[in-house]
Amino acid sequence: MIWLVLGTIVPSLLICFSGAWLVRLFGPPLGLVDRPGGRKIHADTMPTSGGLAIWLGVVVPFALGQIMLWMIAGRADGALPGWVPEFAAMHVGGLMQQSGRLWTLLAGGTVLMLLGLVDDRRGLNWKTRILIQTFVALVMVLLGWRLSLFVDMPLMTGAISVLWIVGLVNSFNMLDNMDGLAAGVAAIAAAMLAVVMLTPAAETDAPQLFVGGFLLVLVGSLLGFLIHNRPPARIFMGDAGSYLVGYFIAMATLSATFAGDNVPRHAILAPLCVLAVPLYDTATVIFIRLREGRSPFEGDKSHFSHRLVELGMSKTQAVATIYLTTATCGLGALLLHQVNLFGAAIVLLLIGCVLLLVAVLETTGLKDSKRRSNKDGDHDD
Repeated sequence: MIWLVLGTIVPSLLICFSGAWLVRLFGPPLGLVDRPGGRKIHADTMPTSGGLAIWLGVVVPFALGQIMLWMIAGRADGALPGWVPEFAAMHVGGLMQQSGRLWTLLAGGTVLMLLGLVDDRRGLNWKTRILIQTFVALVMVLLGWRLSLFVDMPLMTGAISVLWIVGLVNSFNMLDNMDGLAAGVAAIAAAMLAVVMLTPAAETDAPQLFVGGFLLVLVGSLLGFLIHNRPPARIFMGDAGSYLVGYFIAMATLSATFAGDNVPRHAILAPLCVLAVPLYDTATVIFIRLREGRSPFEGDKSHFSHRLVELGMSKTQAVATIYLTTATCGLGALLLHQVNLFGAAIVLLLIGCVLLLVAVLETTGLKDSKRRSNKDGDHDD
């Protein structure tokens, strides 16, 4: 298993790191920059569309792997070369069978990455973005990617699957509002999901190598990008990156089998545990905007991270707090396939309590902050 981890994370990390350096160098002359002003909290013009580097960190390793598979499959004697690790040799046939599905998945991600590049360069209205995202999600669902809800209602499961893909694409887009935040949360979530995929629930089960390996490649790419994006950031992922990352994580959860013959059905809730924080951020931001009579697609500083800063945290502390909350909620996913229904209910309640505690602390802290601000204003008068 160590060869799987090293062979997926290290190459993608190095490729994305190099790609991000190139985007930093050549992006600004092409107009791929994010300028300060309005709701932007950074002070200087910053290279953006680091999502192109994340895309390279995922696609290039798979392209190289595909070439090697073709070389192996094309040998006339049918024997495997000596340089192929024994672990990989056992799965050559399965990898060849999955390659078409893999490249279909990557094609959908490429479309969304290009959509993000256009959005980063010129800006698109939200209707156009949602329309194209929905089209890509619908195509993927029609090609066979959909949630397993154990009900014979294909229209319902298909609609929920489309909503899941579009929802996560926009959740990570909303989450991308501070240095290292979206990439770090995505790396934690992908790593947690990979552990779930590669840890059999029973001795008779085999690890889900296709999905687990894909997630580890994504983790490596995100880590390579984080070297440039950690505070203080030298590059932003932009819409190209947030669309791509949200799509990849959504598709990985649709491709995975969280429940089966030896795994209880409540294990399908694992993605909700891992992605609880991005979903919490999206839900609370939409609620705040609607409560104030504004469009849910109107950008502002009402995000989870911004609210933590309002409570007195530094930006780095706010990002670290969100990392910790993501990891805490994600740990529940590692238990779901090991416990019975009662244990699953306890896990979900614990995650709900964590989010509720965060909400209570946020609400109380913001009220106290406003009260102190009003008192200071009265004193100044």
